[in-house]
Amino acid sequence: MARTMRALVLEQHGDIGDLKVVDDHPRPGAGPGEVVIRVGASSFNYHDVFTVKGMPGIKVPMPVVIGLDMAGQVVEVGEGVSPWQEGDRVLVNPLNKARGLMGEMLDGGMAEYCRVSADQLIAMPPDVSYVDAASLPVAYGTAHRMLITHNTVKAGDRVLILGASGGVGTGCVMLAKQLGAEVVACAGSDEKAQRLKELGADHVVNYRETNFSKWAIEHYGKPQRRTYEGGVDVVINFTGGDTWVPSLKCLKRGGTLLVCGATAGHDPKEDLRYIWSFELKVIGSNSFYHDNLSALMDMIQAGTLKPTIDKVLPLDQAAEGLRLIRDREVMGKIVVTP
Repeated sequence: MARTMRALVLEQHGDIGDLKVVDDHPRPGAGPGEVVIRVGASSFNYHDVFTVKGMPGIKVPMPVVIGLDMAGQVVEVGEGVSPWQEGDRVLVNPLNKARGLMGEMLDGGMAEYCRVSADQLIAMPPDVSYVDAASLPVAYGTAHRMLITHNTVKAGDRVLILGASGGVGTGCVMLAKQLGAEVVACAGSDEKAQRLKELGADHVVNYRETNFSKWAIEHYGKPQRRTYEGGVDVVINFTGGDTWVPSLKCLKRGGTLLVCGATAGHDPKEDLRYIWSFELKVIGSNSFYHDNLSALMDMIQAGTLKPTIDKVLPLDQAAEGLRLIRDREVMGKIVVTP
């Protein structure tokens, strides 16, 4: 067995250009309670951009193989591992309970092999591909928990989704439609808007050309304090920054603002008047669990969900894939097959 492997390695914080594909990264072995998988596919998330750049308060051990999401085949089983066996096809929950996130606190999926704790494994249904499975955890798992586990969207709701063209966003579009909502998808270009329309969105808004909050008020009416007329029922906002107050302004009385991230800034200007005057609910959703990921794979198996994947790239082109995510030039997910 070879003692080294190919991997996409971060050796110092900086720019995406600092990532290196190396041929001599140590191949891991399985310790007690662990398995090694041959990675079939791994996908990027915007979190990987933050990992490369560096985040205040988070000390990443270097060098580290990046990539949170991965699926593959078990090739080595450590002592005390049951019921997993060599040959099992598995999706990996990227949270290692003892050490933290894969691709951040310990080596992740952008490599030929990866060592994971056995309790991170989820069995894959037979008709689910590695590429589709690897696209799920951070993006679709987050969307599933936010909409379905927390029971925040119901049939007939008007749901406005910011950042709808990314991984979490496309997941929210598809899941909200399955729940029977009327979906307004906001994206940064006409091309992305058109693709979101093809994905099932009822309405699309290019937020670079049109104020999404004013669009919603013009389309549905101004929210009223004494009645439940006007506005949208739900705004999904994992952007933060200067989109926060406009999101409050277009919500109907009793409406809900869902938040699971803050890619444009975590400390936005606030206006509490809208929250109390319109009896708004602000609901946070964090992470995902095995049941979210199993449910999503069952949906793929049943043919009711097809993850939106922009590109499938070889490991040599992985850094370019992360650049596309950083520069918001993607629709859905970027998947790498090491």
